[in-house]
Amino acid sequence: MVRALRIVAVSGGLQRPSKAAALARHLMDLITSEMACEPHLIELGALTPAMAGCVWRSQLPVAVERALALVEQADVLIVTTPVYRGAYTGLFKHFFDLVHQDALIDKPVLLAATGGSERHALVIDHQLRPLFSFFQARTLPLGIYATDQDFVDYRLQSQALLERARLAVARAWPLIRLSAPVAESVVAPIQAFRAPESITA
Repeated sequence: MVRALRIVAVSGGLQRPSKAAALARHLMDLITSEMACEPHLIELGALTPAMAGCVWRSQLPVAVERALALVEQADVLIVTTPVYRGAYTGLFKHFFDLVHQDALIDKPVLLAATGGSERHALVIDHQLRPLFSFFQARTLPLGIYATDQDFVDYRLQSQALLERARLAVARAWPLIRLSAPVAESVVAPIQAFRAPESITA
């Protein structure tokens, strides 16, 4: 039996609900609407108490280790983070500091971020892209940056942003299909898809 595409979205948002998590879920839904997937959403804010004070991976509780394993075993990653002081959150960086340095080699990664205004839009190219270049991941060509004005009640409402998200996923399809366990065998009706699983503490 052919395994479905493992798609894992990681949100660096510290609060719940979170605009970063909403953006991650939307991007994941765009992919799962076209291809049978095993989707997972990891909300790092929910793991904060479990990660606090852990310097080494051997110190981590089961919930965090499970989240790291999902990232390392993913076929495709989506990463989103709020912007704080011009960069990704410290919790986001701490989590990826614990990922094995060879685990993401050649893995497609769709980059996204949220911020209070457009002034932080370059965080994708100046902060996120270099981080995943270290891992030798394949960062996808078009990133998605959303401001507070793009959301209403933590739902994406901006037509311009929704169109950019669709374009980003459309341009990602060649790499996503190459990452599928057996590319020709994973296409399935939309009604067969599973709802995204959320990782909590």
